[in-house]
Amino acid sequence: MSETPAAPPGVDLARLRAHLERELPGVVQGPLRAELIEGGRSNLTYVLSDGVSRWVLRRPPLGHVLATAHDMGREYRVMSALRGTGVPVPGMLLLDQGEDVLGAPWYLMEHVTGTAHRDAAPLAALGAQRVAALGRQLVETLAELHRIDPAAVGLADFGHPEGYLERQLRRWSKQLAASRSRDLPQLDRLHAALAERLPASPAPALVHGDYRLDNVLVNENADGSDTITAVLDWEMSTLGDPLTDIGLLVMYTELAGVGGGIIPSAMTAPGFPKADELVAHYAESTGRQAADLDWYVAFASFKLAAVAEGIHYRFQQGRTLGAGFERAGEMAPILARHGLSTLKEN
Repeated sequence: MSETPAAPPGVDLARLRAHLERELPGVVQGPLRAELIEGGRSNLTYVLSDGVSRWVLRRPPLGHVLATAHDMGREYRVMSALRGTGVPVPGMLLLDQGEDVLGAPWYLMEHVTGTAHRDAAPLAALGAQRVAALGRQLVETLAELHRIDPAAVGLADFGHPEGYLERQLRRWSKQLAASRSRDLPQLDRLHAALAERLPASPAPALVHGDYRLDNVLVNENADGSDTITAVLDWEMSTLGDPLTDIGLLVMYTELAGVGGGIIPSAMTAPGFPKADELVAHYAESTGRQAADLDWYVAFASFKLAAVAEGIHYRFQQGRTLGAGFERAGEMAPILARHGLSTLKEN
């Protein structure tokens, strides 16, 4: 059978199929097709289909890739370890750390049904009561992650919690420098303020690193309730300060819909918990108080600004796939102002 010629950039279907037939014999049964999932701003995600089964493939972006970012092996390892815990993840099928097949490392995982809610209107259609319950479930799933003993799932060496915040701030400053194509004085001020106010971290935990509503899949149950079926996008996961996850979730909630939808608007849907409600529910679910939360929210703003500048840099080089990247350059100044305002530095 001939392969479909309409493969999106980043996937060579002929090479991919030959590799899958060697590594997973009998799995692919018909002509292999690939479709890029729109909406992602970092790693590229494709749905593969042979007319019988579906899978999901992840690979780094095309072109300029920052050092230590887009680690396929890291995502594959943490999701493999979390399979069967209280944190829902897809089943992992195959990891290829080489570049012979797709020109970059990649992995294949099971396709999980569910909706990743990015926009407010579809989420609002569920009704305020279901939206509120989903917001609470989002926090409870994060709390479940932070309760896991890393050693019990084979992740005792998954990171170095000592000095985590200082290293994170240094890392994202380096990532920003590697993608810098313009002066960003407010972002430089935010970095300086964060460095001056570095808090002491609580006990370490498994950290997702990019935890937000559109990085989970949600299914409707027969009784009209909703269940999170998978937590996705683990490329920034590690052992570290769990308050970085709740700070990021708060930042996404406070800035939902900003930048013409570059930051997802779903959390503006009526019923979705406000930032202080999310924090209170997290504290109730974990027994962990969110001390110095302003620092963590401001750090989330700085981190996302560095990510946005990397996307802006790739867009300028013509190395992005999909729509919406042309506005990525708007985000760093917005995020810098938000971080400074959170720290009362404006």
